[in-house]
Amino acid sequence: MPVDSGLASLSDNLLLAALATYVLAMVGYTVEYSFGRGSAIAVTKVRTARVLAGAGGPEEVEEPAKESIEQTIARLTASPPKEAPRDGGRAAWFGRFAVAATALGALFQIGCLVTRGVAAGRAPFGNMYEFVSAVCVVGVVAWLVLVLRRPVRHLGVFVMAIVLMMLGIAGSLLYAEAAPLMPALNSYWKEIHVPCMVSASGIFMVGFVTASLYLIRQRYDARIAAGKPVGSLAARLPEAATLERLTFRLHAIAFPIWTIGIILGALWAEAAWSRYWGWDPKETWAFVSWVVYAAYLHARATAGWRGRRATWIAVLGWATMMVNLFAINLVTSGLHSYAGV
Repeated sequence: MPVDSGLASLSDNLLLAALATYVLAMVGYTVEYSFGRGSAIAVTKVRTARVLAGAGGPEEVEEPAKESIEQTIARLTASPPKEAPRDGGRAAWFGRFAVAATALGALFQIGCLVTRGVAAGRAPFGNMYEFVSAVCVVGVVAWLVLVLRRPVRHLGVFVMAIVLMMLGIAGSLLYAEAAPLMPALNSYWKEIHVPCMVSASGIFMVGFVTASLYLIRQRYDARIAAGKPVGSLAARLPEAATLERLTFRLHAIAFPIWTIGIILGALWAEAAWSRYWGWDPKETWAFVSWVVYAAYLHARATAGWRGRRATWIAVLGWATMMVNLFAINLVTSGLHSYAGV
């Protein structure tokens, strides 16, 4: 089937429109994050910590008692504490504008993928450029859902930063002309395996952002408690407990999808290569990521590991995803060498 050059060109233009709109959204988020009023909880905690530090330092914190299995289950399933919404003010208008721009950018990006798929007569998951673009749009949609449920809108500056970085790499270094699929990928399994991997990767991306912000906020709180000088930007982050719970919930959603994607990939491998698993580099690193994220979810439920140590495992999980996405596709060769670069 010949490629529709007009639709392919429209797809490229829609990507540029999405990039420009995301830049505007990032500016709006930055203004709200930098100049918006922090939450009442954050302000109260900082003031209390400073009073304690001025009075001779914080009181010693007792080690948490070991909890029963029932208490652990109740803690993991409990709703995260509600933070007071960030106060209005002029900066809030920039935040609202940023959310609207983010939604518009997501529509542009979806249009980019749809028109590219129609132009080539296939689903737009045939090379790294399309895969990374699809991961980014899933991450943006996941972020928009999160904004509707939690007062974390000002954190969009960090989400947009990683989205723009990924899309910039995709559009400049990974770009490939729209073309029909190579025969090895022309299978109905692609339509169910790849979307699972894309969806999980996009949600993991947002989870990586919240995990990183939790580590920053946790360090900030520790320095406040120790009476050490700290910067002011970390004070605008949500409570560490809120960020930690959001990180867990995002990973708890993405992990089963990733698991299903690996299983579907094994079924596709059996249909295509007459074996379920062959330790191909792509398969191996997908499994490595699965093990690391499984370790994070397990550590999150283990006394003595939850919190900072468990969150570092989640960050390591995203690092393995980046190795799988870039190093394995661009450096090594194997049965999954479909980068199209």
